[in-house]
Amino acid sequence: MKNLFPFVHKMAPKLVSREVSSRELTQFFLDRIERLQPSIHAFVSWDGDLALQSADAVDRRRLSGESMSPLAGMPIAIKDILCTTDSNTTCGSRMLQDYRSPYDAHVVSKLRDAGMVILGKTNLDEFAMGGSTETAFCGPSYNPWDLHRTCGGSSGGSAAALAAAMAPLSIGTDTGGSIRQPAAFCGVCGLKPTYGRVSRFGLIAYASSLDQAGPLGHTISDLAMTLQVIAGHDTRDSTSLNVPVDDYVSAISKPLGSTKIGVIREQLDGDGIAPEVRAAIIAAIDVYKRLGCQIVDIAMPYTKYSIATYYIIAPSEASSNLSRFDGAHFGYRATAASAKTLSADGKQQSPLVAMYSLTRSEGFGPEVRRRIMLGTYTLSAGYYDAYYQKALKVRRLIRNDYDAAFEKVDVLLGPTTPTPPFRIGEKVNDPVQMYLEDLFTVGANLAGIPALSMPVGTTQSRLPIGMQLQGPALSESRLLQIANAYQRAVAYQPQIAIE
Repeated sequence: MKNLFPFVHKMAPKLVSREVSSRELTQFFLDRIERLQPSIHAFVSWDGDLALQSADAVDRRRLSGESMSPLAGMPIAIKDILCTTDSNTTCGSRMLQDYRSPYDAHVVSKLRDAGMVILGKTNLDEFAMGGSTETAFCGPSYNPWDLHRTCGGSSGGSAAALAAAMAPLSIGTDTGGSIRQPAAFCGVCGLKPTYGRVSRFGLIAYASSLDQAGPLGHTISDLAMTLQVIAGHDTRDSTSLNVPVDDYVSAISKPLGSTKIGVIREQLDGDGIAPEVRAAIIAAIDVYKRLGCQIVDIAMPYTKYSIATYYIIAPSEASSNLSRFDGAHFGYRATAASAKTLSADGKQQSPLVAMYSLTRSEGFGPEVRRRIMLGTYTLSAGYYDAYYQKALKVRRLIRNDYDAAFEKVDVLLGPTTPTPPFRIGEKVNDPVQMYLEDLFTVGANLAGIPALSMPVGTTQSRLPIGMQLQGPALSESRLLQIANAYQRAVAYQPQIAIE
């Protein structure tokens, strides 16, 4: 089993041929969760008995000769922001620590329909707001490559679970880099699909125009196989794209042909990028040159405004989305909120208003409160036009930059993050420095385009380095194909941080 578990595309045929049972595979990962959870803290919750029951059901169906999905019986971990009926969905927050959804997210339903075995729910920054998984109510997850360093965020638990081989696949969500940045920090692959390619139904919203669920895996092939399962139209999501789903699995093995790869020089030559990250990206560019790809320098003048634009739009949408968590309908409610209390201006509040105020003050952590207040401010009278409306206009200019670039090249190549994984506690009290870690990732969310991260080396300290590829809307097949060509060219072999 040990020589198979990083490779989903190798395990899947073994399941189909019944050389390995789903129960055996599931038990293997459950054993690793039990052993490594105390040190990695990748999971919020898991139910071994329930997972084994699901695995047994798949084994029985396969034994009976039933035709099943290629990933039937494959274990997978789910970020704890996607609703599930058989476990709590906490969003990493005290506000929802006991919430049990009456329905599954569309992504979860698709995984179940494919016969995949859900191992458990992975840790995340509270309501997906953060870049290090340190804002999680139940405490941070740790990078399996160095337990003193962050695994990234907000899908940090999903990436850490893969790096420690606590799961072979996982699902994350990406609002400004929350799949790609943890993937880069943990030495795995992660894909943010085109906005609308994967349904957001049952994904508890942070910023509705930016959120997107996607897969994490050890190889590009793993991403393609998982995306094949979860992509598609959903009538319950008004932003879901009603367009055919490509055959991603077949697409990745096609020859590259004539391929133009754009390099954003503002990113690669900027002052904020670590020398070892820059060197790894330059080496990856050389690999593509040897494959016959044409490398084109691309100027994107408005990308320098991406962080400022994102951190106006995303908090504004968060302020609206999180207003529903008031203690009156569901979730956490402050226990001492029945008595009247003084408001900030010294006036008496009614018991109802006091309950709202105390519930939200106690239920949300500091980072979520910070973003709610920032978003509420930018949406308020007198500031809406100056901040929010202006940010929307700049968002359009950023999208125009991408559109112009993709008229010249097939994909854009660059670093996923400006630095290798940083130490736990290093940036959590400096929001600006934390936000700058999203420098290269937020643009894809603002533009609604697909983007992926994959490993391209390590630092001298054996810390992973990730490379990002971005493509036009609905170009997932081409993006995966170009990424897979790199992995084949370098004879890529996934690495597990902990045996």
